[in-house]
Amino acid sequence: MATNNFSLFLTSQMTLITLIFTLLSSSSLASSSSPPFTKVYAFGDSYTDTGNTRTSTGPTAFNYVSNPPYGITFFHHPTNRYSDGRIVIDFVAEALSLPYLPPYRNPKADWSHGVNFAVGGATAIRHGFFLKNNVTFNLVPQSLQTQLVWFNKVLASKGCKDLKSTPRECEAVLGDALIWVGEIGANDYTCSLGSSIPSRTIQALAINSVDGFLQALLNKGAKYIVVQGLPPTGCVTYSFALSSPDDRDPTGCVASVNRITSSHNAALITKLNLLRKQNPQAVIAYADYYNAHLTLFKDAKKHGFQEQYKACCGYGGGEYNFDVFNPCGSPSSRACRDPSEYINWDGAHFTEAVHKVIANSFVNGSFCSPRFQYLINKKLVSG
Repeated sequence: MATNNFSLFLTSQMTLITLIFTLLSSSSLASSSSPPFTKVYAFGDSYTDTGNTRTSTGPTAFNYVSNPPYGITFFHHPTNRYSDGRIVIDFVAEALSLPYLPPYRNPKADWSHGVNFAVGGATAIRHGFFLKNNVTFNLVPQSLQTQLVWFNKVLASKGCKDLKSTPRECEAVLGDALIWVGEIGANDYTCSLGSSIPSRTIQALAINSVDGFLQALLNKGAKYIVVQGLPPTGCVTYSFALSSPDDRDPTGCVASVNRITSSHNAALITKLNLLRKQNPQAVIAYADYYNAHLTLFKDAKKHGFQEQYKACCGYGGGEYNFDVFNPCGSPSSRACRDPSEYINWDGAHFTEAVHKVIANSFVNGSFCSPRFQYLINKKLVSG
């Protein structure tokens, strides 16, 4: 009798454990009773910027982001986002049941659920490096290091200096925070075009900068980090417009540009693998922007995209509708009737429709390694 009771007890416990495991592994963000994170801190360039760029200090070739038709699709007015509507970080915030991230440079914004430090045109490498090499084209003053300085000011205002000296304060700020490092580094290559700086030098310096940046975050106590790779910049309108028609890869994108981007991402992945080994207490996920976008590009029609190469908002019509001297938002530019049919928005950035697909491929798909749900489950288990 005792043996039978023990067997029943053991069976019931195993059933309970199995049920808990199943719930954890199959739970979706939408079905969570409360957000797994209370706040998000985001970094990056124009692909992640939600308003830190100011027209007078933005990238030269895209300095009309404060003008219509930017923001026309969702917000119905310009928000200094480089798109017709929402961008990837907005869809991530929605998936986490959090408000859209306010820009750091808006001191009146509510920062209780996080802050966005990303700046349009920002480089991974320090601004001074480019100035010393007489590189000024499309260069903005802010770099990833600038964003780290801003972030440290926010942490310091909450009493967090570093994990060793102020562990409680840092845990209070970062324990329930997701760190989202949007793509950064593409501008480093773009602004150095035509200079004597080899792309391999840009790659080495940019990757080292990102590595140092992530080390600084980890030293503050960051536990949950997502790092985006670069998108296939050879598939962006301006790359087509500025390249030889013979310079194409099997997808129809600019081969030479995509080779540089792919090499950059490979180096970034190697660095992230090392960081994971050095920081087993943290979850560091890689969001594979490159392959997520290529998959979308190859299946464009399935997602409702009719135009793969042409910019929705631009000037000149023709195959690309792009003129660097008459960018989107300028008086001479015009926007297409339906941005959701276009992959490219203004010649350098993507439409809201694209951002939605990419964000979903990160949050719910297989283009985040380890998967985003794994990061969520680790957070739910640790409390």
